[in-house]
Amino acid sequence: MAAKKKAPAKKTAAWSRSEGKDPKGGLNEKGRKSYEKENPGSNLKPPVKKEQAAKSEKSAARRESFCDRMEGMKKKNTSAKTANDPNSRINKSLRAWDC
Repeated sequence: MAAKKKAPAKKTAAWSRSEGKDPKGGLNEKGRKSYEKENPGSNLKPPVKKEQAAKSEKSAARRESFCDRMEGMKKKNTSAKTANDPNSRINKSLRAWDC
């Protein structure tokens, strides 16, 4: 009897693994590109800092919207332990956006 060969396991997309995540919070360029490849029509952009938002009204609105949305998610979807943990993904992303 011939032994059956297993098909190699398919890797998950970079945006769902640590190599696609920015250590400071959010996704890095590789993570954004892999997400866009899996989700055609999406157009993820990097975080906007306060200084960048001051230059453009559109960037300021995008930053404000993100900060409001993430603050709401933090209140509703996280435990007290996660909300107070400075190394949680949500707190890192809020810092990356200067929220």
